[in-house]
Amino acid sequence: MGNKIRRILKENKGSIGIGAMIVFIAMVLVAGIAASVLIQTSTTLESRALATGRETTVEVSTGVHVVGISGNNSSGVIQHLAIMIRTRAGSEEIDLAQTVIEISNSSTKNFLTYDDSTCILADWINGTIFNDSNYPADATHFTVIVLEDADGSCSSPNSAVINSGDYVILGVNTQQCFNGLTPRQDIWGLVIPEDGSPGVIHFRCPSSFTEDVIELQ
Repeated sequence: MGNKIRRILKENKGSIGIGAMIVFIAMVLVAGIAASVLIQTSTTLESRALATGRETTVEVSTGVHVVGISGNNSSGVIQHLAIMIRTRAGSEEIDLAQTVIEISNSSTKNFLTYDDSTCILADWINGTIFNDSNYPADATHFTVIVLEDADGSCSSPNSAVINSGDYVILGVNTQQCFNGLTPRQDIWGLVIPEDGSPGVIHFRCPSSFTEDVIELQ
């Protein structure tokens, strides 16, 4: 009788040990799976955070600064706008071929894109910047007149890229866009690069045009 009881106790101890081992192995597997999920999640979050940080830095620092805007007076009507721009401080390179000008006189709004057929490089400028040949012949494009490009980033019509230190003029044919600009007319718009902050266009034409070249903004 005593031997039988001892045998039953030994069998019970063995069963308990096997059960404990199974529970332990299951806990290890669950912990491993949970750790793997946590590692994958943290890696994904880290990569997204880095990408977001880079994009935010580019978005904040990159952009266009409108230095000034001039117009030419022809018989009491401004026919062309010369919008001088440069990159913002710390900005990445800006591809003008991917830049859009939004401009409106409150009655008509135009979206203008780059016209490489009339890009004027720094050493091509001949006389006044308000020559008709320096401006587009339609209301859907703008042209580029390169004033300063020390590193040659904007050295050909097919490579209209500006960076730190570059100054260019964006030419707009307001005769085509708005039938010319007249006194007291309000003009507003944006120079919108591919990435970063846009440059602001906002001015009111003078009450009378007494000079051939008029500083508007």
